[in-house]
Amino acid sequence: MLKLLHLSFLPKSSNAGLLILRLSVGLSMLLLHGRGKLMNFSATAGKFPALFGMSPTVNAGLAVFAEVVCSALLVLGLFTRFAALMLAITMGVAFYKVHNLALAGEHSGELALVYLFAYVTLLFTGAGKFSMDRA
Repeated sequence: MLKLLHLSFLPKSSNAGLLILRLSVGLSMLLLHGRGKLMNFSATAGKFPALFGMSPTVNAGLAVFAEVVCSALLVLGLFTRFAALMLAITMGVAFYKVHNLALAGEHSGELALVYLFAYVTLLFTGAGKFSMDRA
């Protein structure tokens, strides 16, 4: 029974875990968030605020770069720490400025915060063995 509770019958692999994390957060960000912003860029830019002295169009472009290009890099495991940093910054700004640090309610930033934690994890760990960074 103790063996079952410890799940010791499963192999331990932090590299496989990092691969699963990279693929899950990279593909979901790319396909569920970045692709829509890219395909409807003019409408997206119209909804973005002017932050840090930059126009809404520039801010939307930076978000699309992170959510499309950096997510694709994350999936490939190429320049992983750079991609994770760009995505973490994007999610941090989204959680703070767009969702106003709200974790519940109509404009909850819970998902942005979960993405932020995943990207910070990858920033500190790197891509792992199953990546183009290690090839």
